[in-house]
Amino acid sequence: MAVNLEERVSTLEAIFGRFMAQTEAAIIRMERSTEAFKIEMRDFKNEMSEFKNETRAEARRMNRQWGELANKMGTMVEDLVYPSIGRIIREEFDLEAKDIMVRYQRSLKDGQSKEFDVIVLAGELVFLNSTKTTLRNQNIEQFIGEIKIFREFFPEYQKRKLVGILAALNINDAQLKHAEKKGFMVLGVGDQIMEVKNRDGFKPKLW
Repeated sequence: MAVNLEERVSTLEAIFGRFMAQTEAAIIRMERSTEAFKIEMRDFKNEMSEFKNETRAEARRMNRQWGELANKMGTMVEDLVYPSIGRIIREEFDLEAKDIMVRYQRSLKDGQSKEFDVIVLAGELVFLNSTKTTLRNQNIEQFIGEIKIFREFFPEYQKRKLVGILAALNINDAQLKHAEKKGFMVLGVGDQIMEVKNRDGFKPKLW
């Protein structure tokens, strides 16, 4: 009886030993498989990131070319700003554009006439846009003048606060900082035709 018990114990120990060895081997294979999977996923993520960056760069290049063509045709406002401004106002101000007026001209009783690139009504605000090929300091100062006379041409908007938006194909850091100092939003070519170029934390001035 004792011998049989010892044999059984010995057999169980052998079986358990084989089980442990197989389990350890399985764990090692699993760890290797997991590591390989991690490497594959890392490589996949890197490839997707590169693809995303390439796609973004291509989108910017195409939008840039589109912008240059629109500039030659004199349709920058219609082709670049108009398709983007409603989305930008929604994203930046959480407001829906109720009325978008493009190249809107208004005359005064004394005969003065003025054309404004884009006027947008959204909520209790009115957004006024001026679009240039290259943003220069003189454009920024001229835009301040436009804002000052805007309500003479549109007295119905006297009670609305105004947000000034400058859009351009070419914007350097110096002009961007100058425009921000004056309180203007700045739009330039981006992933979605036009995008906001202001730095993080910028708050536009309400005129």
